Amino acid sequence: MDIRQLRYFIAIVEEGTISLAANRLHISQPPLSQQLKAMEEELGSVLVYRRGKRLEITESGKALYKYALQVTQLMEEAKAEVIEVGNGDKGTLSLGINTLSSVELPLWLHEFKARYPQVSYKIQQNESYQLCELVRNRSLELAIVRLPLELDDFSILHLQTEPFYMLTSEASIEQEITLSHIAQYPLILPSTEGLGVYYTIQMAFSEQKLQPNIAAECSDISLLLRLVASGFGVAIVPETLVKQHLPTSVHAFQIKDTPAAASTALIWLRDHHVSRTALNFIDLLTSAL
Repeated sequence: MDIRQLRYFIAIVEEGTISLAANRLHISQPPLSQQLKAMEEELGSVLVYRRGKRLEITESGKALYKYALQVTQLMEEAKAEVIEVGNGDKGTLSLGINTLSSVELPLWLHEFKARYPQVSYKIQQNESYQLCELVRNRSLELAIVRLPLELDDFSILHLQTEPFYMLTSEASIEQEITLSHIAQYPLILPSTEGLGVYYTIQMAFSEQKLQPNIAAECSDISLLLRLVASGFGVAIVPETLVKQHLPTSVHAFQIKDTPAAASTALIWLRDHHVSRTALNFIDLLTSAL
């Protein structure tokens, strides 16, 4: 078998008929049928069978399809790496950002644009866990995420670590802000359970044997701020959000009694091709730290 046959087989499986696969590949049906027969003869196994007007994949076909996808993906990566050996003056920066991305990000992007004016940008916002999945399936090449996360298959550039603040609608609070103080209030937590900032905050309470009064979990930061402003509850957020423009009715106080901190990292897949454009962005952030 060769790469051309594997591409033919992928099209047959995904289209479900020889005619649709032939249309997709811009070839006539007889040569495609012949190539399918040649693959089955070489492998000594039936790869697809007819059910009504459609072709169904066999267990042997499923095994071949899995590896065919991997091989064709590796071929595309090999071609891309050869083509992009240049200096990365052109290309697309494919970057995922967390809901609570670093306040420095616009400055980094502005500097990158000044260095590489012909680069285009694909920027997508999502939760850190989802960003990892998007990088794994190659929908994104880089992502800025909140830690902690399972990152065994990623290369990591740690960007910053920052303290947590309590947000409240109260303009002044006389006592020092501690986790035990916050535990007395309805608490709004950013992000989703078990991930990133949420996990770090939960662990901070657990280490002090405190039970937070969680009133809401909210991944929409603008809604979280409106809830705090309305007096619905208080929130715990990283310093990045405090440095951004807060509503005048929301006030921030640093939490004094916990070493817990919010960490941010840039990630990309280890042992996979990384475009010259992405490498240039990694270099810029490395030099900026």
